[in-house]
Amino acid sequence: MGKHGVGKMNENGEMFAETCVNNNLVIGGSVFPHKAIYKITWVSSDHATENQIDHICICKTFRRSMEVVRTRRGADAAADHHILAGKFKLRLQRHHQAKSQSAKYNIEYPSSAQVVKKFKDSLSRKNTELQRRGKKR
Repeated sequence: MGKHGVGKMNENGEMFAETCVNNNLVIGGSVFPHKAIYKITWVSSDHATENQIDHICICKTFRRSMEVVRTRRGADAAADHHILAGKFKLRLQRHHQAKSQSAKYNIEYPSSAQVVKKFKDSLSRKNTELQRRGKKR
């Protein structure tokens, strides 16, 4: 299939490779330089023919997250295929939400003399009212 693939590619393999190219996929089993024994996924019943016909595909954007793809030969599945396993490490980023903007105060507004006078008058009224209540108690 790829640079480190095993066996000959038939018509189905060519269609599979073409589909992977058209959909921006990477064939995982042919990326890593392992011994052939770790790449072979199918063995004929007479044990004469071996080939790599099972594959793991991943999007090209996540290619760097793929650490290793190899067969697990020890599993007895009573079949002519070996189990193909891949190890992946995803690095996820946190999703930061934008902080809501707090209300901005108009600092320029109190600069007019009338507003300042109104503010001082209302403060003095409230202050005298509070003093009256304090004397009544």
